[in-house]
Order: sequence, then C-alpha cells, then structure tokens
Amino acid sequence: MEENKQSFVTPTTTMFADKSLILWTLCSVLVPVLITLWCNYQRSRRQLYHKDIFCKSKHNWQDTDLFSQPTYCCVCSQHILQGAFCNCCGLCSGEDCLKKADRQFQCKEIMLRSNGDDQNGMPHHWIRGNVPLCSYCLICKQQCGNQPKLCDYRCIWCQRTVHDDCLESLEGEKCDFGEFKSLIIPPGYLNDISEMHKNKNIDYGKLALPFGTHWSPIIILANTRSGNNMGEGLLGEFKMLLNPVQVFDLTKVPPAKALQLCILLPDNCARVLVCGGDGTVGWVLDAIDEMKIKGQEQYIPQVAILPLGTGNDLANTLGWGAGYAGEIPVAQVLRNVMEADGIELDRWKIQIIKKGYYNLRKPKVFTMNNYFSIGPDALMALNFHVHREKTPSLFSSRIINKAVYLFYGTKDCLVQECKDLNKKVELELDGERVDLPNLEGIIVLNIGYWGGGCRLWEGMGDETYPLARHDDGLLEVVGVYGSFHCAQIQVKLANPVRIGQAHTVRLILKSSKMPMQVDGEPWAQGPCTVTITHKTRAKMLYYAGEQTDDDASSTSDQEHTRETEATDEDL
Repeated sequence: MEENKQSFVTPTTTMFADKSLILWTLCSVLVPVLITLWCNYQRSRRQLYHKDIFCKSKHNWQDTDLFSQPTYCCVCSQHILQGAFCNCCGLCSGEDCLKKADRQFQCKEIMLRSNGDDQNGMPHHWIRGNVPLCSYCLICKQQCGNQPKLCDYRCIWCQRTVHDDCLESLEGEKCDFGEFKSLIIPPGYLNDISEMHKNKNIDYGKLALPFGTHWSPIIILANTRSGNNMGEGLLGEFKMLLNPVQVFDLTKVPPAKALQLCILLPDNCARVLVCGGDGTVGWVLDAIDEMKIKGQEQYIPQVAILPLGTGNDLANTLGWGAGYAGEIPVAQVLRNVMEADGIELDRWKIQIIKKGYYNLRKPKVFTMNNYFSIGPDALMALNFHVHREKTPSLFSSRIINKAVYLFYGTKDCLVQECKDLNKKVELELDGERVDLPNLEGIIVLNIGYWGGGCRLWEGMGDETYPLARHDDGLLEVVGVYGSFHCAQIQVKLANPVRIGQAHTVRLILKSSKMPMQVDGEPWAQGPCTVTITHKTRAKMLYYAGEQTDDDASSTSDQEHTRETEATDEDL
C-alpha cells in the first residue's frame, strides 16, 4: 500500500521540484543582470548630471565611485564614499553637494593681480579638510588630519597644513609657494605679462627678479597613452603641486603649442618634464628644434624624462630609470628634477633614398636619438607594432608588451627571417667600407642602453673598448648573429660583434625587403641607401640618483677618461 502511494506521489513532486529549480535558476541569472543594468542606468544619469556641472565649472572635477582613503565632503562635512574631487585644488564633494561646492569654493587662479611691487607675495589659499596623510602643522609642528572628521587646512599653493586652532596665527601672512617655488609660475607673473602685452619690449628678466636667481619654472608634457596609461593620474597630481597652466596633455595639445609658454619666461631658465616613452621624448625634441628654426633659441628649455613607455632606453641612459610605476611620489619626481644636472645629447639625421628613385622621389628623413637597426630586433618591433595597431587595448601594460616582444623573439629564433644579412647590405664607416661577418642584424647606437635596459656596446664588460657616450659626436656600430644572440647579450652571456665607431654611417641594402627601426618606430624597407649624419644637440637633464652598478662604473670610467684628456691637453 505504501509502495503504491509513493509511486503515485513521485511524478507530481518531481514536476514541482523541476519548476522550482527552473525558477531559482532564472532568478539567479536575471537578478544580477537587472542589478547591473540598474547600476549602469544610475551611473549614466549621474555622469550626465556631473557633465553639466563640469562643463560650466572653473574646477577641474573628476568623479569617482570610491575614494581611495577616508574622505569628507567640504560642504556638509559628512563622510563620503563616492563623489567628485578637483584635480587642481584637491576639493572633495559628495554628489548632493557638488553644485553648492562649485559655487562656494574657488579653484586655483592661474592668473591673479599682484599687489604692488611684491609679485612674489600672495595670500594663502586654504582648503579645509582631507589633508595629506602624515602632514604636520606649520605652527605647532603636530600631526594634522588625524581626527575622523573634516578638520584642519591646506594651502593649495605651498601645500603647507595647519590646525583649525592655529589658523588665526597666520592671518595676513603671504604664501611663498613652498618647497617648489623655484618650479612654479606665480599667477601674478602671468597677470603682469598679460597687462604689459601691448608693449612689445617686455623685459621678462626684470619681471622675474622678485623670484630669485634660481627660479627655473617647469613645464609638464604628459602623454596619457604611454605605457601603463598612468598619464591621466599624473596630470592631476602635477596640477595640485604646480600652476595648472604649466601642465599639458599631449593628446590634446601638441608639444609645439605647449612649448610656446617658454617664450613668456626669461632666457635659458625653463625646464620641461616629458612624461612618456622614448617616442614622446623624440616628439618633444622635434618641437624644440622647430623653435630653433624660428629664431627662439634663447628660450630653449632643458628636458627631463619620467619614463612611462615600454623600453625607456633614453631615460635609462640619462639616469631617470627604466620605467615609472608610481613607486615614488610625484613630489619626489619634482625634487629629482631640481637636483638634475644639464648635459647635451647628440641627435642624428637619417636619410633613406630608395633604389631606382634618386631623381623622382624625395628621400625619407628621420631624426634619431637612441638607435637605428636593421635585422631581428627591428623585426620584433615591427610585429609588435602591427598587432598593437590592430588591438591597442590589449597593449596597455608594460609587462604584457615585454611578453609579446619575448614571443616574437622566440619565434624568430626558429624562423630566422633575417639570415645572410651580410650578403644583402654594404656598410661604410666614415667613408670606408667594412667587411661584415655572417650577421643577421646591424645596430647603430647613440646612447648607452638598448633593448629595454641592455648596455649593448659594453656587452659582458670583459673587454676594453672606447666608452660609448651620447655627447661625443660618435656612433657605435655593432652586429648580432640573431635573436638568440640578442637574448644572450641582454643577460650578459655574450658580447656583440663590435664593428666600430664613426661620425658618419652609410648602409646600402642591395636586395630584398628588410625590417628597419628608428627609436622603436619600425617599418619594412626595400632596397635603399641609408645615410646617418650628425644633426644637432639637445639640452637634457641628467639625474645621478638612480644609478645602477653598471651606470656607476660607466660614469666613473667616463670621468676618468675626461680627466685623462684634460691632463693631456694641459701637458
């Protein structure tokens, strides 16, 4: 009897169980989808609301879904998780208080009328709350911002902080722009220039006298598309520490236009910090060469580098490191620029004339800062470049970029697309033809580093050769046997084939098409004649604080060589 009852109930129970399972499965799928759609709808509404405010505001607002540290609204003083902050003055506001904050608080003024003859003096511009961690009061020297509420003040120009109770002690005190006063362009200076613009004979040196002899304003040129895409965040941090008029996004303002700010400064005092890869640096140096052509040579700035690219060989050569990933604060970057020494960098003209078109086509002309190559390393760069053009979103990480280079290098070890190069080219150094061994690649170097951090000319360092320098008017020419040989050189298990040093290099590609590159910009080239000659010299900044052991030994060898040359001249 019980068995018959159980057999009678089982189909109905199973049916209800199946429906329940289907219902819960649909809920588990649909509920997250509906929540996601609702969140996206709310976010789009919020963005439209913010966009309307941002377009009309003098603040440089950036909205965020989650603040990275405990943050309090500047209007209602309540703790907030999401809202907006100003990249220039550091003001923070919740979503509901954004309009009120925009009307109530003033942002950094890039131009401000100075009071009389005291151009260097202007009142502090205080913003309450959200002071930097581990900041100390200017008056009592005690820590600020250590209470869980909106408290204490920060000056948006000099970055000094004071307690609420200590603020009265600073009434009437002038702001001296703090630690980076030698790098900041004061708002009063720009206002005076604007008022005197009708007078064609403006004495910029006289206007700059109140700021002292060590005043060397800096101009920030950042490529937000370089390397790890850190440029966007760096722009905001630099605007916080400097005058926002000194900070440019190269994806929106070209270097030639941004560098016109140098013309408003005294002669030979400007500095430029390029945030990007070696290609961005070359772009800026080309714009500086255009200034020379226009007769603006007295305004030429010195150039420092914050390496954001993949290779960063030029930055590495000049002591700025192999890559920046936020390991040091932006304030320390500015301190490094202040401590850097001025040097010169050779720049070279590369002229490529196609075979059979001597009188019909204009030759291609490039400017080289780092190196020129033909062979396996140019092939790797070409393959990388082609795939990055197809899917740029996949190449946003420096590690991924280097992994892709490794893949193509391993592939070339097996295929050897550039073999028998010595049979396809002729090489001349200073007009003398050179007999080449069985090579796959030729590399012409202007700087010490190559291939993302390898000192190619020195190799293993076990042989004595004339030192490679970037300011001696000489090029170093080396050969490689293939991709595997390049890898051995990078880990110091082999030496390159040192062909020689020369002031002029001439390379004739007799047949077939070969990959070539100039400073990481590759292309496939047919039969041609390549001529490399000296073009000009660029004013650069060298920072000695980030030297590796190889850099230190190379620097000491160079100093010893210079001392020897000086002694020989004296004798």
